[in-house]
Amino acid sequence: MFFSLETWIFVIPVLILIYIFRMGSGASVDSNVHVLIVGGGFGGMAAANQLKSKGIPFTLVDMRDAFHHNCAALRASVEKGFAQKTFIPFSVTYGEKFKQGKVLQIKPESQTVTLEGGEDIHYTHLIIATGSQGPFPGKFNETVSREEAIQAYEDMVKEVQKAEKVIVVGGGSAGVEMAAEVKTDYPDKEVTIIHSHEDLSDAEMQPRVRSAIKDILLNKGVHLLLGHKVTNLNQLALNKTQENVTVVTDKGQEVTANLVICCTGIKINSDAYRNAFHDKLATDGALKVNDYLQVEGFSNIYAIGDCANVKEPKMAYHAGLHAKIAVDNIVKSLTGTTLKPYKTGTVKLLFYFLKFDNWISELADRPFSHTTIQ
Repeated sequence: MFFSLETWIFVIPVLILIYIFRMGSGASVDSNVHVLIVGGGFGGMAAANQLKSKGIPFTLVDMRDAFHHNCAALRASVEKGFAQKTFIPFSVTYGEKFKQGKVLQIKPESQTVTLEGGEDIHYTHLIIATGSQGPFPGKFNETVSREEAIQAYEDMVKEVQKAEKVIVVGGGSAGVEMAAEVKTDYPDKEVTIIHSHEDLSDAEMQPRVRSAIKDILLNKGVHLLLGHKVTNLNQLALNKTQENVTVVTDKGQEVTANLVICCTGIKINSDAYRNAFHDKLATDGALKVNDYLQVEGFSNIYAIGDCANVKEPKMAYHAGLHAKIAVDNIVKSLTGTTLKPYKTGTVKLLFYFLKFDNWISELADRPFSHTTIQ
């Protein structure tokens, strides 16, 4: 039995968070303990829920006033009224334990974090969960209210509805999903993916799965221009419907469309910690961590999710697992017990949860081996 996209994209991450939440149990800690979480994405939320369940004092800081369920961002870009389901106010969940603000500086020597405006927050333990950033609509990085963020997606829906020809730049997981979302809701629109690599989707996926995704997209009428890099992206008005927009590739090919959506350029969001830990950064800006997810050289500072330099796919699922390890190890450090190392697994298959059940069925019915997530 296969469920619709709307069911999957909400149920799976929520089940992960509920599981992690319920795994916690009350812990007796010193009253001076205060855990500060920087970043309210999937990892930060999971850590906050763990700490809440254990009765450990904490503060969650995020520059936005609501958690953004970005697994559903691309569906919110094509379906009217869907965006309001993807933003959950932090204050409703955490009350006074949430503080909205942008982190300007982390000062490990004094164990404080400085917010924009000058406020300092003291911590005994710090969990950095700043995630990644990228172009709208796949990511939403603006410091605006929940209502303004929802309106941005509603405006995007109108642009998609007006366009007859849509170009999606980038054929990774976000680009594939974006193209599929548009083609699903608007099958008469001409949709083209331009991707700099010959293979679609993420490198962590099995070649047979990536090939199957390509076949399905082609069968659904999505045009593919692979091995081409867009050279005039900076000159294009993204996410705005216009007449005769020309996209040029490095191989001299020109493609005309009404709407161009960028799904490339995802990068680690290191703004909050880059200065404080400049010598602890990997080449992509992620923080180098030890086996216990502690930032190298610091026993009371942890990095989880996308901003942790762990060799595995960047997924909400993994961010939740990181959060559990980090919180468990904070408790273990307070009680003097042995810390627990984080062990990476192997993702052998990832599904794209599309609105049409038959898209999922077509992929699932193919004879793949080892199709579990370990």
